[in-house]
Amino acid sequence: MENWSKLVPELIVRDINNSLEFWCHLIGFSVVYDRPEDKFAYLDLDGAQIMLEQYNELDREWETAPLEPPFGRGINFQIEVNDIKKIEERLKAANYPLFIPLEERWYRADDVEFGQLQFLVKDPDGYLLRLNEVLGEREI
Repeated sequence: MENWSKLVPELIVRDINNSLEFWCHLIGFSVVYDRPEDKFAYLDLDGAQIMLEQYNELDREWETAPLEPPFGRGINFQIEVNDIKKIEERLKAANYPLFIPLEERWYRADDVEFGQLQFLVKDPDGYLLRLNEVLGEREI
């Protein structure tokens, strides 16, 4: 891989296989590399990168407080994708619930608005993903 992101969240998960099923098969990420012995995977989707690691109580403790589901309370990860409807279809086919259904939203930034199609979905551990497809910009 040529372009490594300068900011890559690492999410602690309960079951790496369950998480990989969601992140890769349903959302569309691919595994850049993994360490199965550590139950760790580094994922990429067109430049959006994230790391997943299964919780191991014997490992070095980086958790700042006890982990209680849902994990990731108070954060959502915005991930720009090329074909949001295709991802939505995969989730629906798997009967995977959306947190907020597909919608068109426009967000103001100074004197323009940026548009996107978006929906929100929680991963198996409760991390909230806001997937979006860019619609462009317009003057206010």
